[in-house]
Amino acid sequence: MLAASVPLLLAVVLVVGVAGGAGLLTPALRVGDRAPDFALADLDGEPVRLADYAGRPVLVNFWASWCLPACAEEFPVLAEALEAHADTGLAVIGIVYRDRSEAARAFGNQLGATWPLAMDPGERVARAYGVFGPPESWLVGPDGIVVSRHIGPFTAEELAEELVHLATNH
Repeated sequence: MLAASVPLLLAVVLVVGVAGGAGLLTPALRVGDRAPDFALADLDGEPVRLADYAGRPVLVNFWASWCLPACAEEFPVLAEALEAHADTGLAVIGIVYRDRSEAARAFGNQLGATWPLAMDPGERVARAYGVFGPPESWLVGPDGIVVSRHIGPFTAEELAEELVHLATNH
């Protein structure tokens, strides 16, 4: 009996160890919670703070240059949403996830990102948001409350639906 349970015990230890290392065992941020504030530096060293966007809807998007094709497909969707919802003050903050600044800069330039792209040293912000991996986005209302979480790349239709939901409920 004991010998039969050893493989199961090892599997549990392995899963917990891997999950703990990825930040999966940290308390999850949920829709309805206040979005954790952060202060990061963008790829040019300029400060990027969530608090600076108070009163505006913000899409906090975790991405990486190696996140292909998902992140590459999502960038134009984010750019279109920014343009279409300029009247609402919509902002996007891209947070680089487990990537090098040089690769992130080249990726952002190639895809024409017009929003701040910030490095997250030590993945403090990713852990605070409970990020599984890129792309992952959190829509934060003008009041600083998390409105939605989206794992995977947004399609134009999905993001438009989220922004309509935000506009009608805030």
